[in-house]
Amino acid sequence: MTAARDWTLVTGASSGIGADLARAFAARGHALVLTARRADRLEALAESLRAQVPVAVLPADLADPAAPGHLLAALAERGIALHTLVNNAGFGLRGRFTAQPCAEIAEMVAVNVAAPTALARLVLPDLIARGRGGILNVASVVGYLPGPNMAAYYATKAYLLSLSEALYEEARPHGVTVTALCPGATATEFSQRADRHGAKRFEGTVMSAQAVAQAGLAGYLRGDAVVVPGAANRLAVLGARLAPRWLSRKAAARLQE
Repeated sequence: MTAARDWTLVTGASSGIGADLARAFAARGHALVLTARRADRLEALAESLRAQVPVAVLPADLADPAAPGHLLAALAERGIALHTLVNNAGFGLRGRFTAQPCAEIAEMVAVNVAAPTALARLVLPDLIARGRGGILNVASVVGYLPGPNMAAYYATKAYLLSLSEALYEEARPHGVTVTALCPGATATEFSQRADRHGAKRFEGTVMSAQAVAQAGLAGYLRGDAVVVPGAANRLAVLGARLAPRWLSRKAAARLQE
């Protein structure tokens, strides 16, 4: 493989928003590097897209601290210089913080926080040196709130949102975009992992992963710092910003009942 095209690395590409972001970038002619734990799903997605663009599959578990470095080394071996990094991989845990296993919390922080931070740090210097491309981080509207009953998950998304906005300002003068995509409730496998079936947040409007991906790509291409897809989600973010913190805490807790 060569670096003749613009290459996009999508983490967590085996399903949901990640898979639809891969499809959306492919539709724009970007060659793809797909990574996630489930190699069979990655291969199936890759086969469906190879008629459009070159696709490389690099299975990895981003809970492993060494995974980001190994991914970038594998790209270098293939002569692939990234145009866009999509940090999509992530999962959540629902329930009382004191009832959640320490090992699962640590894994979530590794995937949601440590991996995207490491990947951004490894990729951003080359993007700045070339003066083009960028990073699309999939955060969440919950990054604007404290989250009783999903405390650590909400905190990971707050971190990613804050990191993205800070890097946006650092990278922008160099012609590089860093965008935080902040979806609300989305029809993906997320709820199965987080044990969120029945939560009130999933009783309202749920966007499709495809709609979220299209909105995220459009905002990234515009050079937006933050993209909140859907009018209801934008209203929720406005409410979170205007409401007293004590009210936000209680409202967020009710969503997880």
